[in-house]
Amino acid sequence: MIKENLFLCMGSACHQLGVYEVLPKLQSLIRDCELEDTIELKGSFCLETCSHGIVMKFHDTFVTNVSAQNVEAKFRQEILPAIQNSRAKV
Repeated sequence: MIKENLFLCMGSACHQLGVYEVLPKLQSLIRDCELEDTIELKGSFCLETCSHGIVMKFHDTFVTNVSAQNVEAKFRQEILPAIQNSRAKV
């Protein structure tokens, strides 16, 4: 099975906003949801949404204003459904 990419912006603005606190939580969520075989978390240079805080991108879904405090909720409410929808199409 080919893994799909989940991008996390690692650009300088997101770095300043605390992306390195978000990263381990996101890695843990992927493990907890047993998605290691289907999702590859990749760091990305600027995703050009700097005015909207830290951003994750899966396919055409952008999730903005991510923080260490809300990454779990945003992952479960926005990214996880997009992943499940993508897997259902296969």
